[in-house]
Amino acid sequence: MATNSDDDFLKKLLVTFRVEAGEHIQAMSSGLVELEKLPAGESRSESVERIYREAHSLKGAARAVNLAEMESVCHALESVFAGFKRNRVAATPALFDLLHQTLEVLRGLLDFSGQAKAGAQKQSVAALVRRLEAALQDASPVVQDAPAPPSAVPAELGVNADPAAGLQTSNRETETIRVRTAKLDSVMRQTEELLAPRLAAGERARELRELGATLGAWKKEFAKLRPAMRAVERSFGQSKKPNGAAIVQRELVQLLEYLDAEPPLIKLLEDRLAKLEASAAHDHRALSAMVDGLLHDVKEMHMLAFSSLLEAFPRLGRELARNQGKQVELMIRGDEIEIDRRILEQIKDPLNHLFRNSIDHGVESPAVRERKGKPAHATLTIAVAHKDGSKVEILVADDGTGIDVAKVKAAAAKLGVMSAEDLEKLNEREALALVFQSGLSTSPIVTDLSGRGLGLAIVRERVERLGGTIALEVQPGAGTTFRIVLPLTLATFRGVLVRAGDRLFIIPAVSVERVALVAAKDIQTVENRETIALDGQALSLVHLADVLEIPHVRGVSADNVQVVVLGLGVDRIAFRVDAVLAEQEVLVKGLGPQLKRVRNLAGASVLGTGQVVPVLNVPDMMQSAIRPAASPLASVIGEQHVSAVKRSILVAEDSITSRALIKNILESAGYSVTTAVDGVEAYTALKAGTFDLLVSDVEMPRMDGFDLTAKVRSDKRLAQMPVVLVTALESREHRERGIDVGANAYIVKSSFEQSNLLEIVRRLI
Repeated sequence: MATNSDDDFLKKLLVTFRVEAGEHIQAMSSGLVELEKLPAGESRSESVERIYREAHSLKGAARAVNLAEMESVCHALESVFAGFKRNRVAATPALFDLLHQTLEVLRGLLDFSGQAKAGAQKQSVAALVRRLEAALQDASPVVQDAPAPPSAVPAELGVNADPAAGLQTSNRETETIRVRTAKLDSVMRQTEELLAPRLAAGERARELRELGATLGAWKKEFAKLRPAMRAVERSFGQSKKPNGAAIVQRELVQLLEYLDAEPPLIKLLEDRLAKLEASAAHDHRALSAMVDGLLHDVKEMHMLAFSSLLEAFPRLGRELARNQGKQVELMIRGDEIEIDRRILEQIKDPLNHLFRNSIDHGVESPAVRERKGKPAHATLTIAVAHKDGSKVEILVADDGTGIDVAKVKAAAAKLGVMSAEDLEKLNEREALALVFQSGLSTSPIVTDLSGRGLGLAIVRERVERLGGTIALEVQPGAGTTFRIVLPLTLATFRGVLVRAGDRLFIIPAVSVERVALVAAKDIQTVENRETIALDGQALSLVHLADVLEIPHVRGVSADNVQVVVLGLGVDRIAFRVDAVLAEQEVLVKGLGPQLKRVRNLAGASVLGTGQVVPVLNVPDMMQSAIRPAASPLASVIGEQHVSAVKRSILVAEDSITSRALIKNILESAGYSVTTAVDGVEAYTALKAGTFDLLVSDVEMPRMDGFDLTAKVRSDKRLAQMPVVLVTALESREHRERGIDVGANAYIVKSSFEQSNLLEIVRRLI
């Protein structure tokens, strides 16, 4: 009977096992992708051997923690790769698909949420094991070799071959330990807190220096009194002295005696103050060295290589490319570069989105690429490199079709971002920057995965929230490149201390391009906005106090004004401040859950004086600075939502349940809804009435959704009507057919959400 201590030990062992097993599975996944890319005639023995060893090690570790299902899967997987080693198994696409599925099952088995779930997995695991065994038995032998026991382990493995011996530890791990991230985060926070007393110690040392300087100045002034007093005494001694004068003389003598006794006391005070000043300076230097060293070491502990994030991308790219019938070769460079783990976690989703976008929208199919004179397989590059010492640049590039600037402008005009006249004035770089606008998309169809125009807007928001920037470069017909620049660390950074009105603020130095003194006479007004010329470029000039909506002194004339030029991507704005005080290292503190999101503020910091100063959010400030110009867009969107109640929608759906659901969703949002039970009835209703949008199922009797959409597009009166297809058909072929017949959006019922439908409808009408 197991005791509580045994159960506790097993739980702790499972935590360790999960980490080790994840490393084994990821190593097998990366090796499998590499193996699949190798030409058939090239030797694959090294890759096969590496995967075989990982499977064997995982099998032994699984047995040690009593995970029988995982052990059986690993045993079958090990047997397949033993067959690979002896050329008894042919490498076919179907087999590679099965092996990738096996690794996904192993990942799922790492969820130790309960015995009930494990019991439900037994049947699927048994079926998977049978498929692996069948693949091994049915394979046509390439070279007839005497079969060897699949569990045989070469001596050079360097691990304990006995599975019962427990978790294996290789020699390279003897100098490392695993620390729970919660503990590491706690140590990191406490270490960062040491920055405050370090700054305070520096402030005390500065105050002592100022006090010493004040005492020295007083000593000089005091020394000037003695000659004057002696001169007065001599003048009294040379003249006849009346009684009153004698009294004054005696008082002067006493005063002089007192003054003569003061220098030793002043000297003593001066010496003690000098010692205190030297001691405070020494303590400050020692504390600074210790804090800097400790913070550096803990930050190093908190750093993770990009490989921990990018190692899953080859497998993801393989699946995406296969699903879309494309051929993509992924090139990863610089993944050994390390960055703050917290930044790595936050940038995961944006990188994932850009990666998917490149395969989904950027890369062409092999047939299209060959017609363009390109290789059938596309190249997708993810490169990481250091930039300016404290930053890192991530490049995501493909050699696909690029982004059509004309389509971007057309989409922006349709969304109401700018007027047609303003769009025509934009150069290519400025027009491309519009793709980061929320709701803007050049995709010909909206699906459950893409085409809503939200992805790149969210990517930019995430990047800027981390204090980074994102830029876009396009070569028409030759590819698209995204460049993301991020800080290496998150919590501490250099900040510029400024004063606006009677308040102090900190601006992250990473966004400050320059600080300048501008002559007041050089400030000009263009289209009701103040502008200045710097480096041959006209920049908008705004008062920081106005942006932050705080009072500032108006009407005070000055020959020169101080400005701080902030840059974000391709945008640059000059902010007028009352004073630029200093640049220093700052620690950002959150504002608490009650003030989790405050416009223009990223947090707060404590100065050495103990004063709490707000840290400004540069992306918010840039948007606030141009808010008056952006208000027309808000009014357009507002008008669209207000007028939504007047819109009429036709829903074609043969399922009573689905028809009632969609009708209820749309009517609850304020739309007028008419329903039809199939394509014929829907087309009749369209010819007889007036509708702003059609929502249609695909699989319907008499006339399906594809044919209905085609008839709508061929009708001159209906050709411009938006069509949304809602269907259970989710294959690539069906999506492509939806594009071919002219649908504006394609929603798969398996991933159907009310918010998705309403979002698409609002966008289309």
